[in-house]
Amino acid sequence: MSSVQIRDVRKSFGNFEVLHGVSIPIEDGQFVVLVGPSGCGKSTLLRMLAGLENITSGTISIGDRVVNNIQPKERDIAMVFQNYALYPHMTVGENMGFSLKLRNASSDEINKRVKRAAEILALAPLLDRYPRQLSGGQRQRVAMGRAIVRDPQVFLFDEPLSNLDAKLRVAMRTEIKELHQRLKTTTVYVTHDQIEAMTMADKIVVMHDGIVEQMGTPLELYDKPDNQFVAGFIGSPAMNFLKGHVRVNGVATFEGPNGVKLPLKNAPAGSDGRPVVYGVRPEHFTIADDGADAEIIVVEPTGSETQVFAKVGGEQVVAVFRERHQFNPGDKVQLKPDPSLVHLFDEATGKRM
Repeated sequence: MSSVQIRDVRKSFGNFEVLHGVSIPIEDGQFVVLVGPSGCGKSTLLRMLAGLENITSGTISIGDRVVNNIQPKERDIAMVFQNYALYPHMTVGENMGFSLKLRNASSDEINKRVKRAAEILALAPLLDRYPRQLSGGQRQRVAMGRAIVRDPQVFLFDEPLSNLDAKLRVAMRTEIKELHQRLKTTTVYVTHDQIEAMTMADKIVVMHDGIVEQMGTPLELYDKPDNQFVAGFIGSPAMNFLKGHVRVNGVATFEGPNGVKLPLKNAPAGSDGRPVVYGVRPEHFTIADDGADAEIIVVEPTGSETQVFAKVGGEQVVAVFRERHQFNPGDKVQLKPDPSLVHLFDEATGKRM
């Protein structure tokens, strides 16, 4: 196992720069998730770490060794791709042990490592099967087993669950996290799914347009987003945003669209009249007599909770309730955000105030 240091890394394709000086410290044994929308540069960064893309400038270190000019096979990393990339003519055991065979490892060593990985991933009964005889989840476990047998310093995962159905993705999330807790190998995991990021990561790195917007633990990013982009990207359903102004007249309030007034716990000094974006997460709404008038548009019961889409001041918001309310489209209710959990963002810069 080793730490990974990404320092001021830039990547250009011709005159087009896709990574703009990215720096990410990754501690030994840490599970780090790179998350962001398509085109943000997360997969490019992972490929640079793997040695599959050249670095335009900056350095990447694995342990004490700068690996910028080191071949992928010499970096002591193992990568699991979105595509399982299994050899169809080889059995599960042969697929898992193939990289060791290429290294001229002894048969005893290959069998020992394959057996250990198979036991970890519950693949022991499947070692003699071929990939065509496996389910999608089993194939993904074989791809993970192929990485485990190499006993690398760093695991790299490039959206490994994208090809699985929803139920299997949840199960595989748990398996990958449990695997990391058992092996304690430094792991870098790329996904566009913020639920995967929240549930699996020790540290999340949110990327956007080739830069790092924020790094931190899942709950740090959820509770204290640095800016409006992170606030809107982390969390499902996404945070609600309303544009308006701060009003301070004894009590601080937010004046939103069509004169809607919403509570603030406090307001930054000198912010009276300042244009802002008011952010509130769906689960932080309650039904209260002193709330803002809202008209229910759509009700989506999921069993454990109810999502309600409503219009407040002509703008659509989403509220989530754990309690069983009898809502119907067209109903008029009063929605009140918890002022202690509200976020204010500067309208011009998007920074949290």
